[in-house]
Amino acid sequence: MKGRHELKSKLQGESLVRKGLLRRYENREQVRIAPNLNVVKIGGHGIIDYGAPVVIPLVEEIGELSKNHQLLVVTGGGVRVRHILDIGLDLGMPTGVLAELAGKISEQNAIMMAVLLSKYTASRIHVPDLLEITTLLAMGILPVIHGTPPYGLYEYPPEIGMIPPHRTDTGTFLIAEVLGAKNCILLKNVDGLYTEDPFKNPDAELIEEITAQELIEMDLDDLVLERKVVELLRDANNIREVKILNGHKSGMLTKVLLGEKAGTTIRSG
Repeated sequence: MKGRHELKSKLQGESLVRKGLLRRYENREQVRIAPNLNVVKIGGHGIIDYGAPVVIPLVEEIGELSKNHQLLVVTGGGVRVRHILDIGLDLGMPTGVLAELAGKISEQNAIMMAVLLSKYTASRIHVPDLLEITTLLAMGILPVIHGTPPYGLYEYPPEIGMIPPHRTDTGTFLIAEVLGAKNCILLKNVDGLYTEDPFKNPDAELIEEITAQELIEMDLDDLVLERKVVELLRDANNIREVKILNGHKSGMLTKVLLGEKAGTTIRSG
């Protein structure tokens, strides 16, 4: 019997799962496509669903910041995601189908944010456009994209329950990682990460800085961001921290982009 046909390469004959091979490529420097880019996620549930009183001031702040900083705006889903998930869960939809359904909502929010930011030369972009990001930024365009990662029907089964684990926080983080961005910032409706839900317990403590591993070991019942982001942060190559800010408070995003401290910083280690 003839042997397997091989093309000459350093991976010739490898299975791509051998641990020794994987370690050979550990900590190798990757190309950072947009190293000065600030990826800013506008939460659907925490920001957009509050409407004009919260969204319009934030739009103005982001628009002004875009004149001096490279920004990529990423949108979340919000209450409509919860509605479709509620129906889908009740009907027994598979996790991958739930992911497909939920993903459409953040796209709607991306369209609205791009329209609101249009006077700052914003443009709604799609996943394939991410490799054009440096060209778009050089043209003075403020790109806006939805945050749902394109797992769709290929969504991972969650460790607990049926709700898709990769949602818009995760999508934002993965965008920032692949682009080698300067910052990954999540705008929420609270001042940062707390030991408990501050809306339910006003005595909950704000955690200003913590590592991903420390946060995982705390095993909190609730988090202000998706747990998957915390898990991915431990293994990330380019993004070494994720910042959580209150998007309801004007100037918080400006402070962080100017290098000042605000909200919560979760570090890789």
